[in-house]
Amino acid sequence: MIRPGTDPAALAEGAGLIRAGRLVGFPTETVYGLGADARNDAAVALIYAAKGRPSDHPLIVHVAEAAQVADYAIAVPVFAERLIRAFWPGPLTLILPRRAGVASAAAGGQGSIGLRCPSHPVAQALLRACGTGVAAPSANRFGRVSPTTARHVQEELGDDLLVLDGGPCEVGIESTIVDCTRGQPVLLRPGVLTRAQLEAACGEPVLDKDAPVAAAAPRASGTLASHYAPNAALRLLPLAPLQAALEAIKPAAGHDASRAGGDHGRIAVYARSKLALPAGVLYRAMPQQAAACAHELFAVLRELDAQAVAHIWVEAPPDAPEWDGVRDRLARAAA
Repeated sequence: MIRPGTDPAALAEGAGLIRAGRLVGFPTETVYGLGADARNDAAVALIYAAKGRPSDHPLIVHVAEAAQVADYAIAVPVFAERLIRAFWPGPLTLILPRRAGVASAAAGGQGSIGLRCPSHPVAQALLRACGTGVAAPSANRFGRVSPTTARHVQEELGDDLLVLDGGPCEVGIESTIVDCTRGQPVLLRPGVLTRAQLEAACGEPVLDKDAPVAAAAPRASGTLASHYAPNAALRLLPLAPLQAALEAIKPAAGHDASRAGGDHGRIAVYARSKLALPAGVLYRAMPQQAAACAHELFAVLRELDAQAVAHIWVEAPPDAPEWDGVRDRLARAAA
């Protein structure tokens, strides 16, 4: 059931369910999360079951304030403290050494844990009402398109789940993840925060996930090669190959224009550029600004799926730092 996230009774019900070991859908500024008490391993197991997610694939624990970091982590490097001061509450997750005996299931059994302080007012109200950290991956089936509205969550997980409605998510893609367990900040997943912003805040170079570092990288949420996938097959193409591919499927005279992909099914295009389109190909204009594209990306993929297209051809985003988060999600969706 969907309830207004601004309704005190709905918030109290949601907090009560989480304290009782149940699941609740709730909004953050990035995407909607499927939440459970991070300290209750049995409740966290319900998240893995509901999503069909492997239990060794760690979750992110959401906290209401930075003071709660000490409840879950045993050490916070100086550069991580600087990142917290700069970007919390906000779309940044930090991987830190985990306190023994705490949130083992949420951490996927690892000795590290991902922590984030969301800025969405409904998330903040829920976390404060719960009085505990809330483990919450995106509220969708594992590997599929993340939800950015309450209705998306209901469509994915059914009517029985309480979903607190906080409107469409402002950011629209998941948080930036920085590993802080190996002595240097390492970017594991890009988001709307650029590497330059992170480096300016922490005062150190932020390494790439493939950079040589003494210890192996911890597993982290949303970093599998294939993720965020719509039902339709997504293909990521630079402009010239995209236009060439469209020209190759122009229907011959007398062909049914409603099935521009012929026997392969209907095609939709999501692109920033103006294109010469065959009849029957759906077109959705991609915003020219990275933040606007991130905000709508997952909703657009869901809308195109709802129109029963078989293929989604996407113009590759610009090779610019502000587009890194969008490019990452599209590359994983295409994989």
